[in-house]
Order: sequence, then C-alpha cells, then structure tokens
Amino acid sequence: MSDAAIVALIIPAALALFIWNRVPAVIVGVGVSLALFATGVITASQALAGLGDPTVILIAGLFVVAAGLEAAGVTTWAGQKLVETAGGSKSLALLLVMLMAAIFCAIISVNATVAALLPVAVIVAIRLGVPTSQLLLPMCFGAHAGTMLTLIGAPLNVIAYDAARDAGYGGIGFFEYAVAGLPIMIGSLAIMYLTQRFLLPHRDGLNLPADFSSHAATLVEQYRLEDGLHRLRLRETSPLVGQPRSAVDLARYPGLAFVAIEDASGGVSTRDSLAAGDSLLVRGDADWAGRLAGDLGLAIREAAGDAAQTLFNRGSGLAEVVIPPRSGFIGETAFPGMATPSGDLMILAIQRGGEDLGIEPVTIAAGDTLLLQGTWAAFDQRLADPRVLAVHSPELVRRQAIPLGHRAWQALGVLLLLVVLLVTAPFPSAITAVICAGLMVVLGVLTVPQMWRGVDWNTCILVGGMIPLAGAMTQSGLAQDIADGLILLIGWAGPLAVLAGLFAVTAILTQVMSNTATALVMLPVAVASGPEMGVSAMPMIIAVTVGAHAALLTPMATPVNLMVVGPGGYTFGDYWKYGLPILLWWLVVCVLIVPLWWRFDAAPL
Repeated sequence: MSDAAIVALIIPAALALFIWNRVPAVIVGVGVSLALFATGVITASQALAGLGDPTVILIAGLFVVAAGLEAAGVTTWAGQKLVETAGGSKSLALLLVMLMAAIFCAIISVNATVAALLPVAVIVAIRLGVPTSQLLLPMCFGAHAGTMLTLIGAPLNVIAYDAARDAGYGGIGFFEYAVAGLPIMIGSLAIMYLTQRFLLPHRDGLNLPADFSSHAATLVEQYRLEDGLHRLRLRETSPLVGQPRSAVDLARYPGLAFVAIEDASGGVSTRDSLAAGDSLLVRGDADWAGRLAGDLGLAIREAAGDAAQTLFNRGSGLAEVVIPPRSGFIGETAFPGMATPSGDLMILAIQRGGEDLGIEPVTIAAGDTLLLQGTWAAFDQRLADPRVLAVHSPELVRRQAIPLGHRAWQALGVLLLLVVLLVTAPFPSAITAVICAGLMVVLGVLTVPQMWRGVDWNTCILVGGMIPLAGAMTQSGLAQDIADGLILLIGWAGPLAVLAGLFAVTAILTQVMSNTATALVMLPVAVASGPEMGVSAMPMIIAVTVGAHAALLTPMATPVNLMVVGPGGYTFGDYWKYGLPILLWWLVVCVLIVPLWWRFDAAPL
C-alpha cells in the first residue's frame, strides 16, 4: 500500500474519532502521529518534531501573554467600563458586548476572552433585565468574528502563516489578516445586532457564573468587620515609626483585635516597617482603642467606614476558608488578629455555624469558617494547603473584581512589546513569544504555576500531534491528489469556485471537530490546489483559514460555544439558526474581498 493510501485511511479515521467525541481530541492528534510512524510513512523524529515545532511554542507563548492580561485585571477593567457606558440601554449593551469580545480576541485567545467576559455579560443582562440568551451567543460569535484582526488572534492564524511561508509566499503580516477580518467583524456584528431579537430565544440559563463584583462588601457585612472598627494614625513621634510590623503587639489590650495596617493612600500596607502617616485598623472596645492610642502616640481618626475598599484592592484582599474534616488545624488555637504560621496572612474573623466567635482565642473545629486577609500572592501560595478549603478561588475573585490590578501596566507593556516585535520581526515569532511570556513572570504579573496553568496544553499538543499529518499529506502526494479531485469536480467554474469549495468543506468540518485540526488537514490541500490551477495559493490559504474560524453552527464546534450553553440556556438549534446568516457573510467575504488583496495572479516570492 502506498504512503498516500495509508494517509488517506488515517485521515477519515481521525475525523470519525473527532466527530464521535468520545476520545479526547488531544489523544486523537497524538495518535495520528503515532499511526503515521507505525505504518512507516514518517520517521520517529518526524513524528515527534511537531511537539517542538516553533508554531507550538509560539501558540504557548501567546497563551501566557493572554493569561497575564487576564490576571492583571485588564479584561475586568474593560468590563466595568462596558457596564458604565451602556447605562440602561439594552441595544448599546449588546453592541458593546459584541464589539469588546471581537477586539479582545485580536490580542488574547478566544477562550480567554469569553471566559473573562462571560460573568460581565451575565451581570449586564441581569441589571438591564435582558434574558441571558440574548447576550451570550452574540458575545461568543463576536469573539469568533474578531479572531482574524491580527496574527495572534487565534492559533490557527499562526498555522496558516507557517503554511503560507513554507509555500514560498512569505507568510502573512501581523495586521494583514484584517483585510478579511475587518469586513468579517463589521458584517457579523451588524447581522447579529439586527437578527438577535428574532433568531435567539428569550430565556435565562440555569447555571449562571458567580458575580464577585461586590464580594468584598458581602464578606465585610457577613463577618461584621465594620462593627467596632477603629483607625489609629501613627504620628511622627510614635515609638512605632520605623519599627517592623511585628512590633504591633496587642497582648496588653485584650479588648482589641488587629485588622490591618493602612498606608497613607488608604490601601493595606505591604511594607516591612511602619511609617508616619500609616494607620492601624483595630476592632473592639472603644475604651481599649483609646488606651492604645494614648500609649503609642496614635491619633484617633474618623471611624473606618469603608472596610471593603481598604481591605480589598490591588495589593491585598480577603479570602474565606473552611476547615475540612480531619484537617491538621483542628484543635489548634486561633483568634482574630493572629498571623498564620507563614506570617503573610492574618485571621480577621472566625465563625462557627454562621455565628461570630468574637475576638477571644478559640479552639478550631471542623466546619469553622475563617476570614483571612493578605496579599494576593500569599493567597496563591498558601491556599493550596489541604488543611483548608477556599470557599471561592482568590485568583478567580481577583480577576473579576479588581480592575487594572497588580502589575496591570507591566502586562500592557509586555503586550505592546509583543505587537511591536511581531510587526517589526527582529526575531523569529516563536522567540518573540518566549521572550514576552518570560517577561510576564519576571515582572511579577504571573507566578510560574500561573504561567503553566495559563497555557491550553490540549491545544498545543493537538497542534503538535497534527503537524506531522500536514507534512505527510504533502510528502505522500495525497494533498495533490485531493486538490486534483476538487479541481476535477468544480475547477471548470474557475478559481473562485475552488476557493468557495475549500471554504465550504473547511466550514463543514470545523462544526464537528477542532478548528486547528481542520486547518491542519485542509491547508495542504489549499497549498496544492492553487498551482494545480495555475494561480496563487494565497487566496485558497486564506479561505481555509476563514472557514476554520467559522465554528458557528454547533455547540461542540469550539470550547467557547459550549461555555455559554448553560448560562444562556441554549439548545442545539439555536446555534445554526443564529450562525448560518453569519457564516454566509463570511463566504461572501471570501469570494468577493479575499481575491482583491491576495490575488490569484500573484507569484510566490
């Protein structure tokens, strides 16, 4: 059996497994490489080369940059601005949600965009009295529509870039995709805006994402932190000035519990030493607070009225934890104002059965809830301890509730550097992505564990596993055979018909399998079909790229389509009814606009 025949058998088997959806796509992708090796079509080094391919490294680096932007609260800030700008207008809210999703997708992945904007869109819907089904699918499809504005809009843009470069066309410029992407986005948003009321259901989802926008105020109220809260400012003559934080000892003041040290700007101080102008926040009896102020040269300021804003900000926050059964903390003594053994977190309150246990020392029991205060970095490091269970992930709370949080400007600077380096191309794209991903960690935007969690390894390994298939299709001659068949079938109608056919086949496949896998299967066919007809392959490559992005007709087409099913209360039919007019517009762009820029008569470089 020839190599082409073997590859021709492996492809439909892989497609069947993708459609069956019982075997993880990443396993299918790796299995394709192993099958090609086992049948002798490629060598062992070729089978494994995809996992270290520069394309995979570039995609992983882009995921890290996107995770840094999300962790720094850039998307949260934009979401809050959306709510403010929309005011009470439902139509404006719809437009802004779709437009924001499209723009975000130009700089971060579609998965990160939808995950970040999903809670925002739900909040907007609830506040405006709009069914969530009227906002979430437009947001999701708006994100799809924005994936072709830049090179980094989606992993398959990078794959198409490599295909064009390897075919001798010099790749695709950073903003060049926007020639097709901008009309796609504008037309898609217009279609969605005009048809949303008629083609989408009017219902709310059963499982809505949590709203953490008022999380701090909720915790302050539940744990009654503002009851008996006092702010005591350090005068320049106070003996505490210049002393370490540990010098604040309330052992001689049994009616008080330490809460935090506030700096002059009103936020929780993270310095190691105390300075004039800092304030001690303490809870408890007013008489004891007066004694403390007199003894240590402190000025009693107005009652600390906004504990939520003081304790929950860019530098520090609050976290609620539960003591699980068999925890190592059971039987230990604790009290409000006590530092944890690590020294970087503080207990603000303890409750048992919903009742506050006061400021006196208590013996910890299973089921107790503790409110902790500390820096976000401390929460990331300490709350993985199995002896406690976080009620809500501090990382998730921070990303949704803190706009332009810690290191936001550093994250935006790295993004700007990424764009400049990709546009000017002083280094290979993969090297640029590695540099920028590393800077996200060096500048403190992400920790190393957060960096690893930010990478969608399923996508990276899937792409790495499927890259050898693309090479095998070209090497064995199968891509040329498929291109010959397509041209024999519709080539008589001219290059535009072949371009439309490639788009249609790709768009159909991407509804039931990964769009990256679809692109890797169809791009070799696109590259072969152009020269076979005596024209440039570039329009064909772009048509396949657009078709692979058009995952609009089924919920299983992409993870983000599935992400909104529950919160939006959608059914299978909602997708194709709303997505079909958009997909037809994408076909129009491919046929009428793509050949105007990527001309059929253009020669390879």
